[in-house]
Amino acid sequence: MTEAIEVKDLTKYYANFLAVDHISFQVKKGEIFGFLGPNGAGKTTTTKMLTGQTNPSSGTLMVAGLDMLRQPVEAKSSIGVVPENSNVYDEMSAWDNLIFAAQLYRVAKNEREKKAKELLELFELYERRRDRTGVFSKGMKRRLTIAAALVHSPSLLFLDEPTSGLDVQSSRMIRKLIKDLNETGVTVFLTTHYIEEADQLCQRVAMINKGKIVALDGPQKLKASIEKHPIVEVSFDQTKSLENKLTSLRDMEKVAQFGDKFRLHFKSTSEAIPLIVDFAKENDLKIVSINTLNPSLEDVFVELTGLSAEVMKTEKEQGKKAANLG
Repeated sequence: MTEAIEVKDLTKYYANFLAVDHISFQVKKGEIFGFLGPNGAGKTTTTKMLTGQTNPSSGTLMVAGLDMLRQPVEAKSSIGVVPENSNVYDEMSAWDNLIFAAQLYRVAKNEREKKAKELLELFELYERRRDRTGVFSKGMKRRLTIAAALVHSPSLLFLDEPTSGLDVQSSRMIRKLIKDLNETGVTVFLTTHYIEEADQLCQRVAMINKGKIVALDGPQKLKASIEKHPIVEVSFDQTKSLENKLTSLRDMEKVAQFGDKFRLHFKSTSEAIPLIVDFAKENDLKIVSINTLNPSLEDVFVELTGLSAEVMKTEKEQGKKAANLG
């Protein structure tokens, strides 16, 4: 078997609402597979079906070579699940959290302490093993949560927003750990709203929108698929009131400002640079820097879903606040 996950015509209704619409895809053994989509697209529902938290309305679902519907206990014992919010027990030490997780996963008694030590060392928490988890930083709790999901040596790890809300240093550490785990043969199913994170980590990415898979391929191939128009990033010696003027240039499709730079999407390649040079002369501007850019994975996401990554992130944060208030 070369697939860690295989789903066919997977469908989920909530009453009359179609949350997931007959999707089919495979995740290969040993890859990091990204799953992206805006709020309400069916991402969370799909993940819940894959991890046995909810049953599909129809379709087939194989996880780690096992039928999740017919063999749920065996299938769940082959996977590790890391939820978006760390679920370790604050009143327990890091060591006791891992021993307790090992007991829940029915790890052999003579293996529990060995596995706990191995994971705490891997996640750079061994020196703090006797400390109560309640005093840990968010990044440390995140690492401990991932360690707990690995205590039974699963072949497939589900990670839901592993770096959400973490500082830069903690995020880098988590990403490195994901890469290191993958190099040991662990298949990773990664859900994230950080599109750049998926671009950095994943061999393949699926994008879901309105319950349907709208794209599935390697990040570079997805980028190449929308490389229809040239993108030029330019910086002038001043930025005030330039966006509207740039928008009126011939063959201009879209203008976006990022700090002191403008990202210009032209309809044709041949005239892009000459038009910018002429624009600078006509407006008495000096070009500080100018570069042609390839489309990003975020550009692919925007084209396919109509929603920017920043909007997706804001929606997600608002949804979390609403859930906490509820």
